[in-house]
Amino acid sequence: MTTITIASIQLNSQTDIDANLHIISTAITDATTQGARLIVLPENACVMGRQSQLTDRFDEICEFYQSLAKTHGVHILAGTLPCPTRPNGTAIAHDKVRQVSLLIDDTGTIKARYDKIHLFRATVDDATGSYDEGKTFEAGDRLIVADCVIDGIHVGIGMMICFDVRFPALSQRLRQMGADIITVPAAFTYQTGKAHWQLLLQARALDSQCMIIGSAQGGSHQIGSSTRETWGHSMMVDASGKVVADSDTTDIGTDGYTVVYGKFDPDKQAKIRQAMPIFDCHRLGA
Repeated sequence: MTTITIASIQLNSQTDIDANLHIISTAITDATTQGARLIVLPENACVMGRQSQLTDRFDEICEFYQSLAKTHGVHILAGTLPCPTRPNGTAIAHDKVRQVSLLIDDTGTIKARYDKIHLFRATVDDATGSYDEGKTFEAGDRLIVADCVIDGIHVGIGMMICFDVRFPALSQRLRQMGADIITVPAAFTYQTGKAHWQLLLQARALDSQCMIIGSAQGGSHQIGSSTRETWGHSMMVDASGKVVADSDTTDIGTDGYTVVYGKFDPDKQAKIRQAMPIFDCHRLGA
């Protein structure tokens, strides 16, 4: 059995949506020329702040990602987008939206949609100080694992978003549902990222015995008169908890992005699981 080449793209998205889309397109093209078959983008890839402007363009941005996936023949995990409707099509009340992550296959078809369950609420020692995503977003309530075929390899892709990575039961449930890889598009603050990002990715890899793909925002983001700092360090961790790829930086490259590459080896992962069959010993909900 062969391996799947994965690209984790690190961005420094600002408030100009069209400029961000240009960088995203360039980064995806770059990653495909390097052989990537699954490309994962960070949270808020299309814009930092100003979610209402992006919400109005939701359908257009979906088509943008679908076109890129079909043109390049790759699977794209499209970071996150603010969506004005629930998965059943009903509108969301109180002027809120849902933070959704879309998985688009190599034909340009939206394969799966995950609505962020755990909304970030914390007090952080930085310029922003207090964060509460519940003021903008409505939480989702459904776990998602997408059954994909990438380069002839069947792989289950479990989906998380940022703050979700702090909840071990979520990764364990995704494993039970058939996940082999878990995607974590994120925009960790500089302070929380410095303290916890790598530890959390490694812990969730060990909890689930899945490969964890952490794609992050990194650097300074100017949002009106305020500045937000994100940690970066896009990273891949294998099922044994080993960091197999890391951007090793808060910042992005001169082209506006940094790409981290890694390979998913299903045979190697199967051996890790067989050597320590933790899911034969413990069943959630049993």
